[in-house]
Amino acid sequence: MYLSREEEEIYRGDKGETLRRMMEILVALGDIYGAERLVPIRSAQIAGVSYKNIGEAGLEWISDLQGRVVVPSILNPAGMDLCRWMEMGISEEFASRQQATIEAYRKLGVTIDCTCTPYQIYDDLAGQGDHLAWSESSAVSYANSIIGARTNREGGPSALAAALVGKTALYGYHLDENRGPTHSIVVDADLQGSDFGALGFLAGGIVKDGVPQFRLRATPSQDELKALGAAMAASGTVALYYVEDFSHRSVTPKAPSGLEPGQTITLNRKEIEEVYEKYPGSGADIVALGCPHCSREELLAIARLLEGKKVQKELWVCTARKIREKCPDLVATIEASGARVFCDTCMVVSPATEGFRKMMVNSGKALVYLPGLGGVQAGLGSTEECIDAALGRR
Repeated sequence: MYLSREEEEIYRGDKGETLRRMMEILVALGDIYGAERLVPIRSAQIAGVSYKNIGEAGLEWISDLQGRVVVPSILNPAGMDLCRWMEMGISEEFASRQQATIEAYRKLGVTIDCTCTPYQIYDDLAGQGDHLAWSESSAVSYANSIIGARTNREGGPSALAAALVGKTALYGYHLDENRGPTHSIVVDADLQGSDFGALGFLAGGIVKDGVPQFRLRATPSQDELKALGAAMAASGTVALYYVEDFSHRSVTPKAPSGLEPGQTITLNRKEIEEVYEKYPGSGADIVALGCPHCSREELLAIARLLEGKKVQKELWVCTARKIREKCPDLVATIEASGARVFCDTCMVVSPATEGFRKMMVNSGKALVYLPGLGGVQAGLGSTEECIDAALGRR
């Protein structure tokens, strides 16, 4: 792989041991995937934040690094609400190690916004055509597919390396030739809300690491596109997809010209309903919404459903702290019902989830991850059905 003179100096260790180690990571990835060179990035989004996932070895590795990030860099969700962790049932020992992890990142100049939806709180992290080094699977999908930026699904160490160096290896979804659709998926059904999570749950299992191009009857909202991509990234490893309506009008940025899908699949309403039937929400002892983190619009919908009512079982709503701070009235309405709006974390990465037997969610992503990462059964329902369950109506 070609390195510029400055990059060679970093690789030799002329700019310090930390940058040398970071450049080694980037060069190793470039060699593995056949990158010709490095490319500057606009921003980084770094996974490996929850102490539940990285443990003491990960904390020690991060704490040993020196220097400051050179591009805007933010974090994936942590293992707890950084302010209200006691309400989640988090132990003091875990909280101490989680806070130490956060401080290690802060020392490196990383902005402490622990969210899987950085695009909901900052407008300047990514634009169409920008090269990024993002880690979180649903954020990667959104950046590539909805924003039209270019990023591979980075691991925590490689995203941090890119943040400190300001560059990443030019391979994979950074290149036009790898951004063409591999599958055409025609969806012969009217979809709304959590149906897009169910569709993503199905589609990810079908296309695996491919690039699906959807034809949909109606134009999905930004939150519905977010849910679709998040579920596909969990049930498969989809990092890029395209959407057009039945008149072939593009809903997302278009695929590079001259690249056509090689396989066509048709899905209908019956197959969507089978996801709900296979993973019912009945019998859940907790309901959790916000995977990926809720937008303001989603908080508004939840607040309207809960206004003037009292929940009968535990209800968590997860969002980014900056979203919460911008919506104090909505948060107040939600929490007046007895539900709790947690920030910085989610049900998938927090050890607090492990205290429950079954969780009802409106997310195809959480449906995939909860059994393996949280050790808890998961059931799927619409937002309205989830709220009804929390209110004791189901």
